[in-house]
Amino acid sequence: MLPRLTLVLGGAASGKSAFAEALVLRSGAAPVYLATAEAHDAEMRAKLARHRTRRGTAWRTVEAPRDLAPALGGMTGEEVVLLDCATMWLSNHLLAESDLAQAESALFAALDACHAPVVVVSNEVGLSVVPENALARRFRDAQGGLNQRLAARAGLVIMVAAGLPLVLKGTLP
Repeated sequence: MLPRLTLVLGGAASGKSAFAEALVLRSGAAPVYLATAEAHDAEMRAKLARHRTRRGTAWRTVEAPRDLAPALGGMTGEEVVLLDCATMWLSNHLLAESDLAQAESALFAALDACHAPVVVVSNEVGLSVVPENALARRFRDAQGGLNQRLAARAGLVIMVAAGLPLVLKGTLP
């Protein structure tokens, strides 16, 4: 049984999405993929296609690059949601010059109101060098803060590195 909120962290290409997908499927509930990425170029379109192929047809996909509240509000208790990923969601808001505090507040309210358990995938970006430009530093700081606040609310937090999970909080089901 998954807790109401699970956070799966990892670096780029760490295996975090594949791990989170397997976690959702093991729950036995109907899997819903809540996609936050937007395909602005051929490389991203190819990456999204690889993810869709890996998931197969068992998943219902809902695209919500910025406004997650309507999507999360439409979930039922018979479903499990994989929100992939909080990093793209945050990037979308930064690029749109959104009010990040307001966007995050709306996200947390939607997570609290969601009837389905939610597994959130997010990048751990604080293990690298200090970025050279102001936007990248703002992103790193915002992502680190978002991850900390998600982890504080989550019943289960897992860090994935090289495809291997390390439980930071809670117990794997």
